[in-house]
Amino acid sequence: MEITLRIPDDLARSLSGGDSDTLPRHALEALAIDGYRRGSLSQHEVGRLLSLSRIATEDFLARHLDLYDYDASELDREAQVLEKLSDQRG
Repeated sequence: MEITLRIPDDLARSLSGGDSDTLPRHALEALAIDGYRRGSLSQHEVGRLLSLSRIATEDFLARHLDLYDYDASELDREAQVLEKLSDQRG
């Protein structure tokens, strides 16, 4: 599917940082990030959309999102489980 966006020239210059050739890529990346955040795109689909390898997709998402969004209580629980497993092994 091809999508055309009409953006006022001054806003396009602001969004692209003066390099209008990068604006379509930035728009596509923003769409991918939004789709991933909302859960409508998987990591694999983000990679396909952006033509990235699995590792490059993971790097891209890590730069733009908090992929490992744990709260302190979750981390504490995981640390306790790991400690118990370690004790059981001897």
